[in-house]
Amino acid sequence: MDIYTKTGDKGFTSLLTGERISKASPRVEAYGTVDEINSALGIAKATVLKPEVKKVICSLQKMLILLMAQLASRDKNNNEPSYITIEHVQNLESLIDEFSSKLKPIKSFISPGDNLGSAALDLARTVTRRAERQVIRLNETKNEINIEKEDYVLIVLNRLSDLCFVLSRVEAE
Repeated sequence: MDIYTKTGDKGFTSLLTGERISKASPRVEAYGTVDEINSALGIAKATVLKPEVKKVICSLQKMLILLMAQLASRDKNNNEPSYITIEHVQNLESLIDEFSSKLKPIKSFISPGDNLGSAALDLARTVTRRAERQVIRLNETKNEINIEKEDYVLIVLNRLSDLCFVLSRVEAE
């Protein structure tokens, strides 16, 4: 199989629905940034020292593939299936609670970089915040996607950034 398809040479890409859209589309920006989160988590996975953190990162990367699929397939009428569910939100919240319970209270601002794994997780946190802003902008355009109350993409991104922060602290200790 060839890596290059030449189908994107004119600045367009295909959604999972088969629709062709501009690579500059807010939708492509949104799921492309989620892809960046996955890459940042890959760096974290390669550098973290704690096995329990590495295990969580692996599960997060699988979830992010579903999130990208949702952003690349849902239309403004929400005709496509929802890959991200309330169970993803609940799982993230459970992980935040579990790991937070092992940490000392924060008494001052935390500067990233105590070690490579912690810094990589902090990078994933900031990329997640950017993805969240891009999904909000995408929703505000109303011409490509409509995030309804039952759509958990924004909530998952918000919880994911919190979890990355907590995991960064765990890895730094």
